[in-house]
Amino acid sequence: MENYNQTSIDFVLLGLLPISNIGLFFFSLIVLMFLMALLGNLSMVLLIVLDAHLHTPMYILLSQLSLIDLNYVSTTVPKMAFNYLLGNKSISFIGCGVQSFFFLTLGGAEALLLTCMAYDRYMAICFPLHYFTRMSKRACVLMIAGSWMTSTINSCAHTAYALHISYCRSRAINHFFCDVPAMLTLACMDTWVYECTVFASTTLFLVVPFIAIACSYGRVLLAILHMHSGAGRKKAYWTCSTHLTVVTLYYAPFGYTYLRPRSLRSPREDMILAVFYTILTPVLNPFIYSLRNKEVMGALKRVIQRICSVKM
Repeated sequence: MENYNQTSIDFVLLGLLPISNIGLFFFSLIVLMFLMALLGNLSMVLLIVLDAHLHTPMYILLSQLSLIDLNYVSTTVPKMAFNYLLGNKSISFIGCGVQSFFFLTLGGAEALLLTCMAYDRYMAICFPLHYFTRMSKRACVLMIAGSWMTSTINSCAHTAYALHISYCRSRAINHFFCDVPAMLTLACMDTWVYECTVFASTTLFLVVPFIAIACSYGRVLLAILHMHSGAGRKKAYWTCSTHLTVVTLYYAPFGYTYLRPRSLRSPREDMILAVFYTILTPVLNPFIYSLRNKEVMGALKRVIQRICSVKM
């Protein structure tokens, strides 16, 4: 095993993939997924911006989710790809801090935004007559701004701490990006108190929102069962099931990783789980929300027709 003990202030990202044929195969697969995530999320954002029929609270929140995923996947994968191709695993001290800041900001914002989207569906199905009063454009803006601001404050606190603790001689982070818990294993000081704050933040950004989402969808399910219209029941069920799929794919691996104590964590397991919420979720979200969604597919047809008519 290479010795990454060093006197410079740079960190070393040990990475996820081995330098082998199987490593090259998975690297190609990750790059393909990265390009799909970029194309899918960028297309979703542009589609919602360009089509006036999608300027509703549900799709405004969805455009923010796609914007977050677009940046989220761009925070970790390009650096990992460059390191793998060039064989240079180092990342500067400041670069590590910047990557950690954006990762935590985007991750927290997505967790809170998914809760806002669940509230939007709860109001639409359980209180349809009050929906446009409760979910006005002003309410949407406040939800989005609140998600970003809360997540940014949390991210600043954790990143500042991670950059100000004393690290031992080894700067080798056993991960493919600058994940704060992975960085803590290199600390020369007792980080037990800080690990408690990580647990508290995870509870605030993942556990509490997940409980709120579960409770809201419990009410939604009861409302769907009492619907008289078969078409309305089917549409409501499809909308909610897609959102629950996204929530599960994001919250489950994230929560499992960050809620466990350090003694029960495995670097390899953490990296594999990280692939789910940093790469797989951003890839799947645009497809989950667009497939079998008549409004999105209708908007796509209208935008294509407009583009074709302009060219002609």
